[in-house]
Amino acid sequence: MRSTILTTTTLLTFSLFSTATPIPIPFSLATRDTGLTESQVAAIAPKSKSCDNPPAKGECATAKQAAKSTAQSFDTYKVTSKAEQAAVLSLMAFESDEFKYNKNHYPGVAGQGTRNMQSPAFNKKYASSLPALKDKLAKVSNNPADLLDLLRSNPAHDFGSGAWFLTTQCSKDVRSALQSGSETGWQKYISDCVGTSVTEERKEYWERAVKALGVSS
Repeated sequence: MRSTILTTTTLLTFSLFSTATPIPIPFSLATRDTGLTESQVAAIAPKSKSCDNPPAKGECATAKQAAKSTAQSFDTYKVTSKAEQAAVLSLMAFESDEFKYNKNHYPGVAGQGTRNMQSPAFNKKYASSLPALKDKLAKVSNNPADLLDLLRSNPAHDFGSGAWFLTTQCSKDVRSALQSGSETGWQKYISDCVGTSVTEERKEYWERAVKALGVSS
């Protein structure tokens, strides 16, 4: 497993950059639908075609499962831009090792996880935004690992974090640039919102996602 997956790199990624208030959703550029197919996800994350011999019990999701839950998240958070969808999907595929994991194992940061490997701080913000969890948060709010387990127990919440992060933590400028479909816009999303470095491996996932979703710049 690559060294950047499920490590403190990702913890920093989702700890350093955020905006105080949700960003208004409607941007007109490159907006389409929120549907995803199993074949599209498999093209982005080829290892997700199967969950045979999963490396972590109970964490693996197939391309079919990922497509359904991620499409649901795009609908929930109104992520209709294909360029934005490609960016979120590529981030999730990279961070979860193609949907094999949904929690940090190395070095084992308690409470870091969901499919885009959010930090415990962002998972707390995310969980607090979900009406369905309102009555359950009090019991886990001071225990990052238990809070993460609560999020991971529901596929909609597990896969919804990427779209939530984009629509509530990225600035309008980042989203506008990202919606252009350009590499520069994607780089801005990775560096200015996700808060990590652009690498060739990340770029490969993004390029596959752009191709699979038919993004044009």
